[in-house]
Amino acid sequence: AVVSTQSGHYGRDPNMLPKVQVDKGAIKFVLSGAHIMCPGLTSPGADLPVELPTDTPVSVHAEGKEYALAIGHMKMSCEDIKTINKGVGIDNVHYLNDGLWRIDL
Repeated sequence: AVVSTQSGHYGRDPNMLPKVQVDKGAIKFVLSGAHIMCPGLTSPGADLPVELPTDTPVSVHAEGKEYALAIGHMKMSCEDIKTINKGVGIDNVHYLNDGLWRIDL
């Protein structure tokens, strides 16, 4: 199921997905559609839950921001992201102002 932030589905229950937080340096890349790299999830300003397994859908928040900027899909577990700390940790499947966001329903 696709969770659309514009249609309000996500906004009605902002806790429906586990939350991860990227650092400020990752914001422009995530909003350009880039996948979320491990260093953006492990640096100061980022926050990962204690454990989320691979294939978990997550809401991606940014340091210093109140609302999610993307919906992602865990490519690695939180443990692997923290220990390996390189490569793609989360696939970016939907982000603010992408094509899905701009669909006129």
